[in-house]
Amino acid sequence: MLTPTEQRQRLRAFLAGTECRSPASVFDALSARVARSVGYEIGILAGSVASNTTLAAPDLIVLTLTEFADQVRRIQRASDLSLIVDADHGYGNALNVMRTVEECEHAGVSCLSIEDTALPTPFGSRGESFVSIEEGVGKMKAALAARRDPSLVIAGRTSAIRGEGIEGAISRLRAYAQAGVDCVFVVGLESLGQLEAIRAATGLPVIVGSAPASITREQFAAAGGRVLLQGHQPTAAVVRTLTEVYTHLFSGGAPAELKPRLASPEQMDAATRAADYASWQRAWLR
Repeated sequence: MLTPTEQRQRLRAFLAGTECRSPASVFDALSARVARSVGYEIGILAGSVASNTTLAAPDLIVLTLTEFADQVRRIQRASDLSLIVDADHGYGNALNVMRTVEECEHAGVSCLSIEDTALPTPFGSRGESFVSIEEGVGKMKAALAARRDPSLVIAGRTSAIRGEGIEGAISRLRAYAQAGVDCVFVVGLESLGQLEAIRAATGLPVIVGSAPASITREQFAAAGGRVLLQGHQPTAAVVRTLTEVYTHLFSGGAPAELKPRLASPEQMDAATRAADYASWQRAWLR
């Protein structure tokens, strides 16, 4: 297992490279262990996924920082993924951002993004709204000041393309780059040209939260895109599978009929490190 600093250094080396990768969308210790076992080195815990799986609630900023950080710790105990986390708006103002960085760094994340969306949704708001660039810059500077391990990656995030156009988004991301963030995170990208403009304006690696499917991974890489999110299908797959399995059993279906759709005992043992625990039992509980 890599140490948290080594996990962060691995992510930094990747961001400084020329490839574009997609992280595994993970939500708990078991999913992280399985993702790592198939070869993923980078994972992501999204705020929406954390809310879905921790509270069974939608992404409306009802999850607390401590609940979020606790889930991160569970994930990091189970794997050495270089974990990117979506820390939303930092759970408040610039001072709350500092606490968010402290908790997430202590929990073992490799990168956290702070966004400039006005969250939670203000009373009377119609659609997405954003804090001022000045407030956003204050949050980025607070995040940078709060980190203790210089290898921790701070990403400045915006989805302002949807509300302010590409010019507005570039103004925000350029300001965050000048504040000192390590990379930028953009949601709502509409074209390869927009990505190229963001890269030129900031000079930083870009994490892309959503983009047209017509853009190839090679094009993303050439334009400075280093991380491309692909959605959070594993969480949706789990909900569907649970529904189908529970429905089958509740309706009187035989457990044996589910066997072709289930992980084998060997797969479950691998995911839970059963061999390691058996070895420890023999060594210390005899």
